[in-house]
Amino acid sequence: MEGGGSLTVDLVEGDPATVLIYVLRRYCYEVDMLDQREVFGHTTGKEVRAALESNQLSGTALTIRQFAYPLGAPADNGMSDRQITVIEDILASCEGVVAWGGDMNPIKQSHFQIDVPPHDPRLKKLAGKISRWERSPGRGAGTINAFTPARKSWVREKRSDQ
Repeated sequence: MEGGGSLTVDLVEGDPATVLIYVLRRYCYEVDMLDQREVFGHTTGKEVRAALESNQLSGTALTIRQFAYPLGAPADNGMSDRQITVIEDILASCEGVVAWGGDMNPIKQSHFQIDVPPHDPRLKKLAGKISRWERSPGRGAGTINAFTPARKSWVREKRSDQ
């Protein structure tokens, strides 16, 4: 995976994978590099401790550093303000298509999921946009500065609409 070294993650193919790989790439570029043991996608294990985890059974969710940010851990569990700023920027870029476990109850800051039905036009539109970014130098994952005042203002506006 470009931007994530030799990381691989099992996800349902198609638009959900395009979007979740974008989330993972942004995490690697802007939050921290990961190794294979820190990323989980599709699972066939039926043990689901919270409803949000069931999305991994369909391959439409991924977990990043689940041992650092486990289910039910307090929001101040160690994720820095800088990391949260980047994650909120990623979510704003995903236009309401992706949900983050840090915004859910119970909290699971390591969790990201597709949050629209499979045939929702927003999923297809976002996946198309990400695919175009990937073909255009200077666009997409690895090119965004989440800390400029204009960008932070844009994120606040987008997140309030989601």
